Amino acid sequence: MKKLLLIAVFLFSTFSFAQHGLDKEIAAIESKVIEWRRHFHQNPELSNREFKTAEKIAEHLKSLGLEVQTNVAHTGVVGILKGKKPGKVLALRADIDGLPVPERADLPFKSTAKGEYNGEEVPVMHACGHDTHIAILMGVAEIMSKNTDKIKGTIKFIFQPAEEGAPSGEEGGAKLMVKEGVLKNPDVDAIFGLHIDSEIPVNTLSYKSGGIMAAVNSFEIDVKGKQSHGSEPWSGIDPIIASVKIIDGLQTLVSREMKLTNEAVVLTVGKIESGVRHNIIPESAQMLGTLRTLDTNMQSHMHQRMREMVPAIAKAYRAEATINIDEGYPITYNDPELTAQMLPSLEKVAGKDNVMLIKAITGAEDFSFFQQKVPGLYFFLGGMTPGNTQPYPHHTPDFFIDESGMLLGVKTFIQLSLDYLNN
Repeated sequence: MKKLLLIAVFLFSTFSFAQHGLDKEIAAIESKVIEWRRHFHQNPELSNREFKTAEKIAEHLKSLGLEVQTNVAHTGVVGILKGKKPGKVLALRADIDGLPVPERADLPFKSTAKGEYNGEEVPVMHACGHDTHIAILMGVAEIMSKNTDKIKGTIKFIFQPAEEGAPSGEEGGAKLMVKEGVLKNPDVDAIFGLHIDSEIPVNTLSYKSGGIMAAVNSFEIDVKGKQSHGSEPWSGIDPIIASVKIIDGLQTLVSREMKLTNEAVVLTVGKIESGVRHNIIPESAQMLGTLRTLDTNMQSHMHQRMREMVPAIAKAYRAEATINIDEGYPITYNDPELTAQMLPSLEKVAGKDNVMLIKAITGAEDFSFFQQKVPGLYFFLGGMTPGNTQPYPHHTPDFFIDESGMLLGVKTFIQLSLDYLNN
């Protein structure tokens, strides 16, 4: 009953932009936000290599009078804005890295950038919308820096590198930021993050209390056989056959050992490499895959059974196999109390009919490392042109974002910030 009363009071106390004289300022910044987005889109950089991106962000934050920290977790930027009155500390986060994806969309600001990935030159594209996240948060910082009299407390603007994963052999992303103390000095009380979504309509928001995105673990399997001539398979041990049976067996863990009516589990082998020509049975095979889980107990069970099953199946085919499962990202978990507290703010800014409660998705986000330390709320912002029946998904060459939805992102971060800090 006390919690319901608290939420009701909070709903009553949410402000409107007009009440605070912010509506015109917010509307006026849209063109800047779009301009920034197009610059970052045309000049993407890969994880832990976002040097020019970070430089432009830092320059902007310094121009606003914020206390600015650079080289956080390699290329991260943090801006600290203190309000006129004391209060809590809120963090707002945007990720800043691009992906090794070639862009096919016919845009005047299309990316033709190149970068180095796993020792090879690759095309680089903001194929997940991080360019929009940067621009939105820069816009929020500009508005809030001009209205410190309306801020009770402090806002930390966190521009995070390497959300898509640090290069092999390097640390990075939210985990390294946390390790380096980004949530300290001043100590953060709560954190908000958003992600643009090319498959939900502009001017809508979606959210879920509790687990909203899956934990992710990458795994690598090495299979050792015995090389022989392809015409005499009996004289060797075929690692390809063993690999096929391992893949098949791993899928039965999902279909036969996971209670999928509770939460989803997805296991995908995305790469298998073996052999050099058609008539040689190779000596070895390697596989790379990903595991997505939304329940920590199910995750632990999958890890245990994968470690048991892989060498056992290989042995049945006279081969040997080892499996390595990385630490990955935890579940992106929206604190239920914070989510309930801030839901009226989402509905206020977007309209109740435009805020959608969704089921958890099997994508993953390293925003989860922040949420392990402080209560967090992560939500999705619509980026699809209304009426588009075939939007292109993230991480693809044709990925496209309708820029008309970005202003809602600015408004939402501002609404959440002032409601949280001033209540």
